[in-house]
Amino acid sequence: MEEWKEYKIGDIAKTNTSQYSLSENWETIQYLDTGSITQNQISGIEKFFGNTDLPSRARRKVKHGDIIYSCVRPNLCHYGYMDNPPANLLVSTGFAVITVDPNLADARFIYYYLTQNNIVQSLHTIGEQAVSTYPSIKASDIEDLSILLPSLPIQHRIASVLKSLDDKIEVNRRINDNLEQLAQALFKSWLLDFEPFRDGEFEETELGLIPKGWEVVSLSAIADYINGLAMQKYRPIEGEKGLPVLKIKELGQGNTDVSSELCSPSLIGEKYIIDDGDIIFSWSGTLMVKVWCGGKCGLNQHLFVVEPKDYPHWFAYQWTKHHLDNFIHIAKDKAVTMGHIKRGELDKAKVVVPDGTSMATIDSMMKPLHSQIISNKIESRSLAQLRDTLLPRLMSGELKVNEIENAI
Repeated sequence: MEEWKEYKIGDIAKTNTSQYSLSENWETIQYLDTGSITQNQISGIEKFFGNTDLPSRARRKVKHGDIIYSCVRPNLCHYGYMDNPPANLLVSTGFAVITVDPNLADARFIYYYLTQNNIVQSLHTIGEQAVSTYPSIKASDIEDLSILLPSLPIQHRIASVLKSLDDKIEVNRRINDNLEQLAQALFKSWLLDFEPFRDGEFEETELGLIPKGWEVVSLSAIADYINGLAMQKYRPIEGEKGLPVLKIKELGQGNTDVSSELCSPSLIGEKYIIDDGDIIFSWSGTLMVKVWCGGKCGLNQHLFVVEPKDYPHWFAYQWTKHHLDNFIHIAKDKAVTMGHIKRGELDKAKVVVPDGTSMATIDSMMKPLHSQIISNKIESRSLAQLRDTLLPRLMSGELKVNEIENAI
């Protein structure tokens, strides 16, 4: 049996070694903030031309193989592995940028080590002891972590096994991006622009001309919008296995995690238990509409579960999403700390409902796309769970990499 040797992360890696100077004055700069990456998934990169308007936090350079790890609220999992990052990319000073010595360790192996639930929680516990507004760690807290390392070849093989699962998840994500674009294009063509019906008869409505025989109804007429509960009032009772609480954070990242609160399934009842495929609409704070595929959980207040009445699932989802930009605009105009919309806006938002024949035709195209997106998301969640199960066992040496390489 190969001997694994103990190191400190600081023995095999350095942090925050490369800073951007304003005197460099790059012509174009791309910037990644801490909230724009979660579990290696980037939601957005800002672009700047020169130093004009560049945030003061945009100072840390990154290169291929670097690990970025948010020092604020570690349990929110704002971390990532920089695999061929864009040119002239700067990240926030809220990140610790970890550069691994390739002669001592495999950078991706170290990334996976740092993303284990127990390590994330350990760093968060350290952060809770800090004198600051939010739980915060220092780069030195990461450097002080102890790690057992096998030989470099074994590290490479372990990292490769875990990466193969992440690669499958990424393939599903890209497929879903294409499927969602296709679904949106079909929705626009058939239900907004009426392209297949241009040679037919039209009639005047409050929304203008629509195909004859179709009707205009409110958004609230095609689905029930059921608000969640204040889940802090429904904690698990003694001896009960709690359900994760679905809040805005979980909806945004697409899954629950170790930091998610728990609720009592027996106290909240089936009405507020969410499962794969449910449409969730965040109507307060950060407004968004998503099809949830993160498993069973309890619906928190400020979120609607959208339950179609006598209409297809995709129909309620696409029309709610269609009105989202307007809802966001309305919420921003609210003179309150956290913008929101009222139920009355669901009555004002209008929907065009096709006749039965046309609905059946478009349903035959949209339903398979919608179902495949959900299926891919569920498969990705299963792959992530497998990765997270294998991760600590591989990292500790409990499970030998050659026992699973051919099975993955």
